[in-house]
Amino acid sequence: MSTGIRHKTEKHAWGRRVLAELKEELDRLEAAGSLHIPVEPGGWWHQYVCPRHHAELLFDPAERDAQSFRCPHGCLIEGEAYRGAWLVFKHLSLARAALQAASVYAASREAAYALLAKRIIVGYARQFPDYPVHPDAQPWMLKGRAFHQALTEAIWSTTLLRACLLLSDEGVTWTGPEREAIDGYLRLLEASMTEYRRILIHERGNAENNYTAWLNASLSCVHAVKNDRSGLLALIAGEGGWKHHLSIGVKPDQLEFEGSTYYHVFVLRAYLISAEMAERFGIDLYDVEGTAGQSMSGMFDVLAALADDRGVLPALHDGPMERLPYAREIAEIMEIGLSRYRQPGIVPVLREAYRQMGGPDGARCQLEALLYGEGEEPAARRFVERAAVGTNGADGACGQETGLRRGSRLLRDSGFVVGRRASNALSFLADFGPHGGSHGHYDKLHLTMMHRETAFTPEFGMVPYGSELRKQWFAETASHNTVSLGGASQTAHTGSCLRFEETAVHTYVWLRSEGAYPGCRMDRHLLLTDQWLLDWFEVTAGEEASIEWWMHPVVVAEEEADRTGIETGPERAPDDGVFYPLAIEGEWQRLPVVKRYEAAAPVGSARELRLSYKAPGGGRIYHTALLQPGDEAYAVRTPGTSVDPSLPLTALLHCRHGRSARFVHVYSAEERMALKESPSGAVQVVSAGGIRTCELTEQGLAVIGGERHE
Repeated sequence: MSTGIRHKTEKHAWGRRVLAELKEELDRLEAAGSLHIPVEPGGWWHQYVCPRHHAELLFDPAERDAQSFRCPHGCLIEGEAYRGAWLVFKHLSLARAALQAASVYAASREAAYALLAKRIIVGYARQFPDYPVHPDAQPWMLKGRAFHQALTEAIWSTTLLRACLLLSDEGVTWTGPEREAIDGYLRLLEASMTEYRRILIHERGNAENNYTAWLNASLSCVHAVKNDRSGLLALIAGEGGWKHHLSIGVKPDQLEFEGSTYYHVFVLRAYLISAEMAERFGIDLYDVEGTAGQSMSGMFDVLAALADDRGVLPALHDGPMERLPYAREIAEIMEIGLSRYRQPGIVPVLREAYRQMGGPDGARCQLEALLYGEGEEPAARRFVERAAVGTNGADGACGQETGLRRGSRLLRDSGFVVGRRASNALSFLADFGPHGGSHGHYDKLHLTMMHRETAFTPEFGMVPYGSELRKQWFAETASHNTVSLGGASQTAHTGSCLRFEETAVHTYVWLRSEGAYPGCRMDRHLLLTDQWLLDWFEVTAGEEASIEWWMHPVVVAEEEADRTGIETGPERAPDDGVFYPLAIEGEWQRLPVVKRYEAAAPVGSARELRLSYKAPGGGRIYHTALLQPGDEAYAVRTPGTSVDPSLPLTALLHCRHGRSARFVHVYSAEERMALKESPSGAVQVVSAGGIRTCELTEQGLAVIGGERHE
C-alpha cells in the first residue's frame, strides 16, 4: 500500500479531486444507513446472474438490505441463492468502505472517518465467530465462514486488515475490548487459512492453485497485523509459499499457468499484497525471481504485451471482458506496477481500467487512485507505435520494446502468439497451448483479431459461473474463432506452434492441433504483412463430417455480394425455423440462421465472399473469403458477449462437408484485397499495389516471388 496519502492530496490536483469524491461517497452511504454489517454470511457471488438474460445482476452499495434483485433489463429476481450472492457483494463493499474511510482519514485527518473505519473492522471482528463454517457451500469448495468459499474470505480479509494497518500507521489506537475482538478474529482467520493451505497443498497436492496465492496473502496480512516476522518468513519460504508458488503458478514466459488473463491479474494482485506485507518487515519480494525466471515485473510485461492498442486486456479463457470489480483490480496492480517498475506499457492498461471505472478519458478515480497512485497523472498514451522488425530471442519475445513500441510476441509455454506490424492497423492473438484446467475453453487455434481503434473478433471471456451459458456456449468451440466438427466441441488438448518468424516484409505463424477430434489434424497459417492479414486454415478429418469455421465479429458486417459472384439468401427472422445445430453438453442446440451465402461458380472454380465492417472514425475493415464449390457460408445469430449475452451478435459460419476442408480469408484496414486460387492450389492476394502468391509447402506457407506490380 502506498504511503504519503496526505502528500498526494496536498501536491496533486487529481489527489484532491479523488479525495472529495471518496468523502462524498462515504457520507452518502452513511446517511443512507447502508454501512451496517449483516449477521448473515455471504454465499457464492457467481450466482448473482439473471437466469433469463445471463447478465450480472445490479448491485447498489447504498442498499442496507435487499430481498429482490434486478437485472440490467428490468427482471426482478428472488431466491436464496441470489440473496446469498448479494450478501457477498455487501460484505465486500463494507470491507472496501472500511479501507476507503481509513484512506480518507489518512488524507484529511477528520476523526469521523477513522471512527467509521474502526466501527466496520471491529464490527466484523466481533461478528466473525458467529458465522458458521458455511453449511450451504458446494462440495468442491474449501468452505469459509463469512462466505461459501474460503477464497472469497481470504480476499475480503486482506481488505479489512489493510484498513486496520493503515489506521495503525496513522496513529489510531484501539481500546482493550476492540483489540481483544480483533485478536480473536485473527486467531480464527489464521487457523482456518492455515488449514485450507494444508488441504490444498498437502492433501490435494494442488499447491499451484490460484487459491494458494490468496491464502498466502491473507496470512501475510495476519502476520503483519500481529507483527509476526518469523511467521511471515516461514510463509514465504515454505512449500506452496510465495516463492514456491511463483515458480509453479506462473509459466516461464511469465503468464499464470491457467492461461487466463483474469486469473493472471488475480494472482498478481495476491502476490503484490504479500509483497506489501513483507516490505513492512524490511523483506523485498518485488524483484525476487522464480526457478525459471518468473517475476512480478515479467508478469506486468506480459500483460502489456497482450493488451490491444487501446490498453484493453484480452479475456483469455475464463474471466470477464469488462466488469467494475475487475477494472478496480487492474487499476490497483497497474498503479503499483507503474510506481515499482516504471514500465511505459502499463500506462494504457491503467488508463483503460480507469475509463471502465468512470474516469473521464481514463483519468484517475476511486479508491485505487488515492491508495496506490504516485506522481502526476499518467498522460493519455496508447500503443500506437510498433517495432518494425525484431529477432526471435530465446524467450520467444520478438524485438525490443522502447516506449510504446511493441513487436510480436510468442508465449511458447502458455501457448499464445501475438502478431503485430508497424504500419498495419490490424494485429492478431492466437491460442494453441494447454487447455487451462477448470478455467480453460475448448478453443485451440482460436484467432482474436484486433484493430487499433476497436475490438473486431475478441475473446468473449466468461459469464458468471452460475449462468447456464457457461457450459452451453462460452466455453464451447463454436463461440470461438476456430474450427469445430459435426457441431461438437473439441476435446481438451494442447496444440503446437510449428513455425514463427518475423521478416522485413511479414510476420508468419503456423499452428497445429492433432487432438481436437479423433484422427483430425488442423493447421492454421497466419501471415501478417504491412497491409493485410491472411488466415489459411487446413483441416483433415478422420471421417466424413461437417467441418465448421467460425468467426464472431462484434462490429456490424455489410456484404458486397452483387460484385462477387456470391448469391445471398434472404434475411431471415431468428424464429422462422432455419437453424444450425450444435452438440453441446450432450444435447443438440440450435442457432438461428439469418442469411445464407452460396458460391455461384463452375465446378473447380472458387468465388469470393466480400464483407466489410465499420470501425470508429469512419474507417472500415475489409474481409474477403474464398468459397469453393460445395462450401456453404451462413450468417448465424448467436448470444452476445459475456458482458451481456442477451444482446445477440451475428457470426460468420463457413463450412464444408467431407474429409477435408480449406478456409482462406484475408483482412485489411486499408483497401479491399482480392483472392484468386490457381489450379495448383496456390492463392494470390491482389491489392492495388501488387500481388503476392502464397503456397503451402512441407515447411509451411511460402510467399512465392515476393510482390510484383501489374
